[in-house]
This record gives sequence, C-alpha cells and structure tokens, in this order.
Amino acid sequence: MFKVGDLAVYPAHGVGRIEAIETKEVADLKQSFYIMRILENDMIIMIPTQNVNNVGLREVVSSTALPEIFDILKEKDVSLETQNWNRRYREYTEKIKTGALAEIAAVLRDLSLLKQDKELSFGERKMLDTARNLLVKEISVAKNQSETKVEKEIMGCFNSPPSKK
Repeated sequence: MFKVGDLAVYPAHGVGRIEAIETKEVADLKQSFYIMRILENDMIIMIPTQNVNNVGLREVVSSTALPEIFDILKEKDVSLETQNWNRRYREYTEKIKTGALAEIAAVLRDLSLLKQDKELSFGERKMLDTARNLLVKEISVAKNQSETKVEKEIMGCFNSPPSKK
C-alpha cells in the first residue's frame, strides 16, 4: 500500500508522487484509486489500488540495489543481436514496459554500445533517450542527487578507458 506523498515508479512513465487516494464508482462498483503525478511531465495517472501488481507500480529502487544497476551499465562484453532494428526495437520496448530498472539499464547499455558502432534508427535514438531519462530520474530520487550529477555518472559508464600501450 502506498500513501499520499509516497514516490513510486509506474512502468514506462517513471517516477511519480501519489497525490491522493480516491474512491470512485466505476460500473456500479466502488473502487479506490491512487492519483499519481509523473514527475517528468506532470501527467496524472489513476491506478486502481487492487491492480497495483498487475500494472507494475512499485517502490523507487533502494540505494542498496544501485551497484547492481551500475554493473549492468558497465558491462561491455555483451553480444548485441545481429537482428534488424525493428526486432531490437520491439524487444527493447518490452523491456522498458516491465518497469524493471535492471531491464531499462540493459536497454540503455545495449543501445549506447550499438551507437558506438553504427548510427541508430530514429526509433532507437528515441528509445535510448527514454531509457536514459527513466534511469536518471529514478536513480536521482534513490540517491537524493541532482539529475545532472546522476546523468554524468551513468554516461561515464560508457566512456571507454584509455588503452594501455
């Protein structure tokens, strides 16, 4: 159960604040709803309280889980599928829809590594931005740091170390 004022993550939309818990009548049934405002764009979402698990609403990641997220971002030895951009796009969309921070981190890592080798399609560039924004917002809330600082830290994971000669 969330309460008014709590921060939570709504899959594919990111971090939001529970602004109210309201009871409304829908199809002759009284239901309770979380009224959530997404921090990124001020969008308001009504989430039936009994559907929280089905829609994937979850607490913001704990700071103790962040090292695992950064390990995913730093992993360079990943095999990027040789499938076409369309299949990759669908696969990455599904990962982002889960709302799982580890999946979003993997999408950001894969697209960032792919971008180093070739130009991304428009859809892939947009997805890269979405994954980065979702990650930056949630990690900045979890670490209580500015988004600018967190974004620098995240993007630093993709800077290749200088080669030793």
